[in-house]
Amino acid sequence: MKVTSYYPVIMTNDVAATARFYQAHFEFTPLFMSDWYVHLQLAGDPAVNLAVLDGRHETIPAPARGQVVGGMLLNFEVDDPDAIHDRLAAAGLPILLALRNEDFGQRHFITSDPNGVLIDIVKPIPPSAEFAASYEAGALPS
Repeated sequence: MKVTSYYPVIMTNDVAATARFYQAHFEFTPLFMSDWYVHLQLAGDPAVNLAVLDGRHETIPAPARGQVVGGMLLNFEVDDPDAIHDRLAAAGLPILLALRNEDFGQRHFITSDPNGVLIDIVKPIPPSAEFAASYEAGALPS
């Protein structure tokens, strides 16, 4: 299978508000906008995309229509989670997990979008010796 693109699609009842949230706080810009679907791309990085879809739209198979997102966690790997933490906290976003270092090799915090989608802002850091043994040699954060 040759994949030419991969991105999450958040099903919601409020497409416009969800799209505005990712534009305002995470630097996404719209490539396509309608009342039922918005395709967003990270400013300056065409490889990072996110879509927002009205879960009630007819393109959703009937058994799943009307459902909204649940149990989802989006990870954004960044260079400076501290600065993003400070900016998002100042903007009033909920900080659901405080900024901290994890023994498994991450400095991160977790916030959420208006739908309850968790957003994990992550920077890889060197793991403890215990967790370093679990990494493949080329995947070990430095």
